[in-house]
Amino acid sequence: MKESRSYKVFKVCNAIILLFIVFITLYPFLNVVAQSFSSESYINSGKVNLIPRGFNIDTYKTVTKDAMFWTNYKNTVVYSVVGTAISMFLTTIFAYALSKKRLLGRKFLTMFAVFKMFFNGGLIPNYVLINSLGFGNSLWAIVIPGAISIYNMLIMKSFFENMPEELEEAAAIDGLNTYGMLFRIVLPLSKAVIATMVLFYAVGHWNSWFPAFLYLDQKELFPVTIYLRNMIAGATGVTSAGATSADNLTQISANIKSVTMVLTILPILTIYPFVQRYFVTGIMLGSVKQ
Repeated sequence: MKESRSYKVFKVCNAIILLFIVFITLYPFLNVVAQSFSSESYINSGKVNLIPRGFNIDTYKTVTKDAMFWTNYKNTVVYSVVGTAISMFLTTIFAYALSKKRLLGRKFLTMFAVFKMFFNGGLIPNYVLINSLGFGNSLWAIVIPGAISIYNMLIMKSFFENMPEELEEAAAIDGLNTYGMLFRIVLPLSKAVIATMVLFYAVGHWNSWFPAFLYLDQKELFPVTIYLRNMIAGATGVTSAGATSADNLTQISANIKSVTMVLTILPILTIYPFVQRYFVTGIMLGSVKQ
């Protein structure tokens, strides 16, 4: 079928618009990468755009040579993996239970969960609670308080509700109990929404810094976000990273933000391509009623 002239014009305009959107989306990130490899004089004069000027890697060397940076980086990996596993387990079982209309008190539990989206106990009561439970200066202070995202739980709940009931009825006839139906029937058919929720939780835990700032006092337990925050905030982080000369301090203060942003985002950029194909599918299947 021959394409009409108007359709060809539409395709050209559509391609131009999409390329423009891609450019304005990538520009800030490319600018940050360029600044992370540029010298202090070019950064301060605002001459760095998409290409590094006065190429140097002094700040990268300073950060990566510090043993504390790698300790905190390892902590972030542990917090993200453990926190995501706990969050996925609790969110999945909660969402699956609420998706069953026969559940006693289903409406109350759903309303209670939604209520928690907008109201909480407050900063001081949460701090007192975490310390009274003995979670202070431990992994659990990071992964337990925000283990369930109500938004994510509601998406999974809607996804489970849209699954054909005949599948579980057939499984029940074959002798499977509730747990068997969940782990052997429902979850294998829910890869899209599971991958989406894993991405949400992993990114959230990776970027999180305030719980660690609030509940942790030992530097050896800090996530990398706190380490990088301290470097950005003042000279204490720079000194601990081994910078001694005034020139080195000036160079580090000029592009430390860019370097830390690049180092922090790299793992997420590495993981995202493997799960992005499930992203849109998981969101749409969990948000549209059939």
